Amino acid sequence: MRAVWYEQTGPAADVLTYGEMATPVAGPGEVRIRLEASGANPADVGRRGGSYRAMEYERVIPNSDGAGFVDQIGDGVTRFKVGDRVWLFNGQRNGRAFGTAAEYIALAERLVTPLPDHLSFAEGATLGIPAMTAWCSLFADGPIVGKTVLVTGGAGAVGHYAVQFAKWGGAQVIATVSSAMKGEQARRAGADLVVNYRDEDVVAKAMALTGGRGVDRVVDIDFGGNIATTLRLMAVNFDDRGLRHQRQPHAGCPDARADGKVHHATHAGAVRAAAGAAFGGAGRHHEMAGGGTAHSQRRGAVRAVGYGAGPSRGREGRQARHRDRRLRAVTT
Repeated sequence: MRAVWYEQTGPAADVLTYGEMATPVAGPGEVRIRLEASGANPADVGRRGGSYRAMEYERVIPNSDGAGFVDQIGDGVTRFKVGDRVWLFNGQRNGRAFGTAAEYIALAERLVTPLPDHLSFAEGATLGIPAMTAWCSLFADGPIVGKTVLVTGGAGAVGHYAVQFAKWGGAQVIATVSSAMKGEQARRAGADLVVNYRDEDVVAKAMALTGGRGVDRVVDIDFGGNIATTLRLMAVNFDDRGLRHQRQPHAGCPDARADGKVHHATHAGAVRAAAGAAFGGAGRHHEMAGGGTAHSQRRGAVRAVGYGAGPSRGREGRQARHRDRRLRAVTT
């Protein structure tokens, strides 16, 4: 098969090699996928560049996410047949050196999900890290109906999904952006209030929308960089989902606002071996792309976009309870 790989970290132009490698074979419990699209995420770029962690293998085919057709079935596989359209996650992760920057990949069927016919392969390749990150950040601790959610970077991949999921889940959504064009993207995704943080006062506008109460949850693309703002916006029982960059800001992260009330829970996002557990494993995570309703109401459709960061697991005790819930998303 044709593939792209690296054997040392550094700039893409210096370390990436394009050539032929042995085509993988589906082992027991695995399916082989003929890839049509590969999703490149910031973590994938960081691994290749050397800023994320040291080389874990002598040779790496990058990229975690992808989509394509099942073309070989391993022993014991029951969920798929040859020719099925699928999307996948954790391709180059958790003990696997070879990701989706290739013509084929073979991996465990629990990491593979049916891709509805109305979704393109490019869209399918964004349902791994970006969409699962947004989903877990919003719903790992339960329904968000009636809550106010702040999404920082509402036009990015994770942020764009988060805005749509939050509206669909019944929340009031505030999105921050850095330009007029990105603001329009966030509004089209369903944001109730869009704030350009470069020239507008995020705190003042958010407080005005919430009647001075503040926000209930933040899907935070840059935890450390935004903490000065989010600390001023905390409502009682506030929940901050910090995804990347400075996970612990230099000034520390107090658990109370000036009023002295303790109301701050923080969750750092990370790619985990059991990323699918947030959806109850293979029996749940595939439903995110398969249709259905998340809670009591269906709020609308979700559009795919770009690339994102890593899924957040949530508190283990709450996660165990939510495994029994039928959390689904509708994608178009």
